Parts: sequence; structure tokens; C-alpha cells
Amino acid sequence: MTEGRSHLRAQGAPPARWEAVELLMPVINGHRRPLGPYTVGSALLHHLVPAAMDSFQDLVAAHDIEIRAAAPGLRDRVPARRMSLDADLADDERILVPAPRRSLRLANGIAEFVRAVVPPGSALAVCNAAEADPTDVELLDVMMRRIPPDILMIMVYADGPEPPDDSRDADELLELVDRCTREGFLHALAELGQRGLSLTEPGGAQWWFFAQRTATALGALGQTLEARILWEAARRSSQDPAVHSASAYGTAMLDARHPDAAQRDLGRATGWMNQAIAISSLLPDPVERAFKLGFDRNGLALIELRRGSADEALTLVESALDLARELGERHPVHRMVLLANRAQLLASLGRDKEALEEYGAAIAIDPTFPDHYLDRGNLLYRLGWHEEALADYERAMLAGPPLPEAYYNRAELRIVREDFTGALLDLGRVIELDPVYLDAYINRAGLLAMLGRDEEARADVTIGLVQSPGNPYLLVVLGQLETAAGRLSDARRALDLAVGAAPELASAWGNRGVLRYESGDWAGALSDLTRAITLEPGQPALFENRAVVHRALGHPAEAAVDDEQATLLRSTSM
Repeated sequence: MTEGRSHLRAQGAPPARWEAVELLMPVINGHRRPLGPYTVGSALLHHLVPAAMDSFQDLVAAHDIEIRAAAPGLRDRVPARRMSLDADLADDERILVPAPRRSLRLANGIAEFVRAVVPPGSALAVCNAAEADPTDVELLDVMMRRIPPDILMIMVYADGPEPPDDSRDADELLELVDRCTREGFLHALAELGQRGLSLTEPGGAQWWFFAQRTATALGALGQTLEARILWEAARRSSQDPAVHSASAYGTAMLDARHPDAAQRDLGRATGWMNQAIAISSLLPDPVERAFKLGFDRNGLALIELRRGSADEALTLVESALDLARELGERHPVHRMVLLANRAQLLASLGRDKEALEEYGAAIAIDPTFPDHYLDRGNLLYRLGWHEEALADYERAMLAGPPLPEAYYNRAELRIVREDFTGALLDLGRVIELDPVYLDAYINRAGLLAMLGRDEEARADVTIGLVQSPGNPYLLVVLGQLETAAGRLSDARRALDLAVGAAPELASAWGNRGVLRYESGDWAGALSDLTRAITLEPGQPALFENRAVVHRALGHPAEAAVDDEQATLLRSTSM
């Protein structure tokens, strides 16, 4: 291998001649204009997959979803090993829009595939990166982070030759927008959908096709004002009741799902949802009416849940399930969503057995949908059924491209089972897949501190505090580290900040109690530890530490009581 190779990002265009490196393939023009999402990813996969079909068949099969999503031209060569339920459904039955984070999962899967099959020592050049689709920008970032340059040196140039003008008509855009909707390519969907709107007559069927998908994408991307304007344009351009019902629903969800909770207007959302339900109840076709009415009631259930009315939300979801029984074999994804929502609500109300049954029913409809395994696994974990929870987390891992949440949840389970080596591996995997996954840094820092690996813990705390300045969980770990290092004033500063930021956080009080004991403030230590026990009475270490303080203060009877409680808690947790 060549020594000293490194990835490159450069302004300008690539050089005319390549003398120092041997390119894996011709320079890829990454401009999004001709081909849209994954212009770079598709070109790279078209170069690598045909040869990999002979030498790495199992690897191709393991990344079938990523390859087929990024390079649809390879679908005839790469069979779908894991096919979701909605792949073959009619357009009006495909109601799920993949979350924005799905593209990160695809990028990680593609990077792992490329890293495994590319000839070591290769070089890849991409031009016009400044005009690349966000899917390719993300993919290049992930590959440059996860593929060592000695395996594949990646050279990304901002400029390059101008591609031909986009000459696609509305029919061609329909097909591309449909692909973006199915795959969750939200940025491209918003851009291409707006282009489609400009080429079609407002109020017509094609215009509505673009409008509904574009507004949904804009809302998912947090561009709520732009989405609201488009829903309003739909209302002004049509007298079709289905359009008005869908527009009312879409507008309601902008308020109900606003990423900033302070900007959610649940009252206004309720008004729009009530309008959607009123219109849906008047639709003439009984099947369409039952579907739309159930869909809208499920939306109203979300609003009630955000309002804190879980019982009312459950009633609405159950009424939607009653309506779904009128649909026969149609709309299976709709039924799956309703079953999973009922399961979540039942679990929140403590009806765990029913919740598990509903999760099972949802999973039976589409066993390739990972979210329901995660949710059921979390419920099983809460119930103490660790083997069953572990199985669900691992099923979620196998259901699709790399899923950071599944590894994070398995890490939490492994910590409880004192499999600290496995937990560290899982948390490392989470951070490898998603370097801004804050909770993974928090948990790994805490675990490393507990294991005495203070410098590694401090590195995670530093990274985490850059992402989330003043985060109380990270400040608690920092306080532990400073206490262990004997820097008591720095430790006190960190723990005071943690207590101030999160007065309900027992670990902040408990660690400050330990610090105050170490610094000779025994009365303060007793106060802090007592506060921690009030907040979290199930932690034996808190009672053990308070017993030490009681002895220092000359309270042997109180110390004995705390020791007894600590022993009882440890015995019941085994």
C-alpha cells in the first residue's frame, strides 16, 4: 500500500491528467441535475457490483436494500432478499414516508460494502460536488470517514464540467418523484416536486400528485412555512373533497409534529384534524371513506397524545382499527401502523400483555420493518425479559441497513447484564455509524469512567459537550473524573452546573454528595445523598455511600439502616 495517502477535498475542477494515482473508474460527475439522488453512489455501485456478484455474492445479498435504493439500474441483477410490505402495493396504499435518517443508514451500508469489495489502493475522483444531491454529500462524508485512504483514496472536487440542462417532462418527473417518495429522498423530493408543480396546471391530478408529496417532504425537513403555503395552494386550486381532507390533515401535522415543541399549536392542529375528519366522513366510496376516516382519527390520536391524553388517543386508534376491518385485504400498512400505535399506547398505560400482543400482530404483517422490533424490545427490556429483548434488537439489526438505535439499545441491555465489553463494542458501533449520536457518548463516557478508563471517558465527555454544551449527564461524568483526579474545585463546578441544569437528576446529587464527603463537607454530603435517594430510591450505591457519611457523622444506627437497605436492593436485583 502507498504510504501517507489521504482523502482530499478541493475547490475547483479535477486535473486534466492523473499521473500520481490510478483511478478506480473515470471521474464521476456528481452534479444532481441529470440523475438526481445518489448520482455518485449509483455510478460507483454500477462499477463494483457486477464483479462482486461473482466473488462476493453473500455481501451483495447482505446489502440488497442499499444497492437497490441507490442504484435502481441494478435491480434486475440484485434480487430483493429483504422486501418490505409496501414494495408491491398500489400508490394509495403506501402511506409510510421513510424518516430523514434513512439516508444515513443507506450511506453506512454502501460504505461498508465498498470498503469490503474495492481493490485496496484504489482512488476515486468526484467532481461537481458543490452541486451534488444531499444523498451523495452524505455518502461521500460517510465513505471518507469510514474507509481508510489506503483502501480507497477519495478525492472530491467542488467544480467540474457543466452537465446538460434538465429536459425531463412532467411524466418523467412523476416517476422520479415517486422513487424519491418510496425511498425517503426528501431533499430531492422537495426540489423535484417543485419543478413538477411548475410544469403542471394547478388543481389537476398531476399537480396534486406533486403538491401532496412536496408538502409532505417540506414538512419532514422542517420547512413548515413552505409546506403550509403549499397546502393552502392546494385548497385554493381544488374543490375535490379528498384534496381538502388531505390538505387539512397535512396542515394539522405541521403543528402536531413541529420539531420545536414550543411552536406546536395543538389547538390549531385539532381544528384542522376535525375538518379533515368531517370531510372524510362524507366521501362517497365506502372503502375510501373507511380508510381516510381511520387515517385521520389516527392523526387526531397523535395530537391527543401530545396533549397528554393517552386514554383518548387509545380510543381514537381503536376506532380507526374498527374502520380498518371494513377494508378487507386492502391497506395492510395502515393496519400495521394502527396496531403498532395501539401497542405503544397500551404500553404507556401499563397494559403490557396486550401491548406485546399488538406488537406481535404488527410485526406479523411486515416482518421487515425494524421499528416495531425496537419498540417491542424496549418493552421486553422494561419487563426484565432480557433474552427476548435481545432477540428483538438483533432482529431489527438484520431487517435493513445499519441501524444505530438497535446497537444503542443492545448496549443498554448489556450494561444491565454487566457485559461491559459487549456494551462498549455496541456504543462504539453507534458512534461509528452516527458520530453525532449524543446519548452514545454519554453512556460510553459513564461506562468508561466506571471501569477506570478515565482518559477515554474524558475524550467522550469533551466531544459530547461540544455537541451539547451544559449537558447535565456529561457534566456528571466530568464531575466524577475531576473528583477521581483530585481536582475537587473543578469537580464541584461541574456538578453544581449539573444540579442546576437538571435538579431531578439523581446521579448529579449523588456524585456531588460523594465530592462533598471527599472535601470534608459531611453535612452537605448527607443532604445531597438524601436528595438523590428521594429521586431514585432503587439504587443500592446511594444507600451505601450515605451509610459511610452517617458513620463519619457519628450516626451508627442510621448507617446500619442504610447498609441493610443496600443489601436488600442488591439481593432483589440479582
